[in-house]
Amino acid sequence: MVSLHDLSEERRALLRQQTIELPSWAFGNSGTRFKVFSTPGTPRDAFEKVADAAQVHRFTGITPRVSLHIPWDHVDDFAALCEHAHALGITLGTINSNVFQDEDYKFGSLTNSNEQQRRKAIDAHLRCIEVMRETGSSTLKIWLADGTNYPGQDSIAERQARLADSLTTIYDALDEDQRLLLEYKFFEPAFYHTDVPDWGTALAHVQALGERAVVCLDTGHHAPGTNIEFIVVQLLRAGRLGAFDFNSRFYADDDLIVGSADPFQLFRIMHEIVEFGALDASSGVNFMLDQCHNLEAKIPGEILSALNVQEATAKALLVDREALREAQDNHDVITAHRVLMDAFSTDVRPLLAELREEMGIDPDPLAAFARSGYLAQIEAERVGGAQASWGA
Repeated sequence: MVSLHDLSEERRALLRQQTIELPSWAFGNSGTRFKVFSTPGTPRDAFEKVADAAQVHRFTGITPRVSLHIPWDHVDDFAALCEHAHALGITLGTINSNVFQDEDYKFGSLTNSNEQQRRKAIDAHLRCIEVMRETGSSTLKIWLADGTNYPGQDSIAERQARLADSLTTIYDALDEDQRLLLEYKFFEPAFYHTDVPDWGTALAHVQALGERAVVCLDTGHHAPGTNIEFIVVQLLRAGRLGAFDFNSRFYADDDLIVGSADPFQLFRIMHEIVEFGALDASSGVNFMLDQCHNLEAKIPGEILSALNVQEATAKALLVDREALREAQDNHDVITAHRVLMDAFSTDVRPLLAELREEMGIDPDPLAAFARSGYLAQIEAERVGGAQASWGA
């Protein structure tokens, strides 16, 4: 049975300082293309979303930030929302823009050929920057649904030029301590071409913008069989990996609990992160969950997701790097692979339970949350009003 003392002090420190940001939208109602499902106790505003996110941090100890989506999480007083978060032991994190739900964005937002509609999308991001100033956030994350469904529908080249111009306007509006995070997705909802479909396109745009523009890698935004850890390394080598959005998928962008489809892939990703030194807080890489819980209870779903990332990280930290390097240098394929598999096959739950006891929290976060009675409490209290969901 492994314990914390099986890790070096340096690796124990990395595990202790690991944090994972939570998405506010994970606590609202969600569903499939066909139906958004409602759940008793679902938050009705950003304040209640923050309260639920604080519960995840209370029981895991590693999720101290919550990411906001604008305008879904718009409030009249962001200073009050900040104070609310601080009172619950967490802070507000990344600000996400939404330029994919208005009628005006039917044919694109930052790439739209209509100058007035394109300007509306730019202004929406400028408002997000104001929210960043009001909340103390340092990062603006942009994901676009822009693209076309048919050949000839629009000029691919001109859309790329409009995107570059729009991103430049937004980037130039950022404060010196703020950065732009560009997310990519290889398809959906545009099926002929997507304007930011892959890491290469995202990298080309952020490199053209400046040093404070980086790429967000969503683990569900790739074609089946894609070697995501290779992309991780390439973006780290370029100094442009700004963040992860963790989730899991079985066919496309399911946004399921991270590690549920392929826990070995999650381990391989975290191995490259540790190998490159990007787990250190000074690396600038932000780790975040980007999931929507359609069937399972939302707070336990986020707790389990955070624990899965933590387990994959602990296993990656257990890799015998000296033995791995020696095997690699000697072209000893079998030994090199077994070194990785030995770490992946290790049950790190006792190690993490020990870590939680050291942090003063229950070693079994899911069981402790179930005993807390919080779900029954919010189901009784949150009666009336409009539940938060996609688009609210």
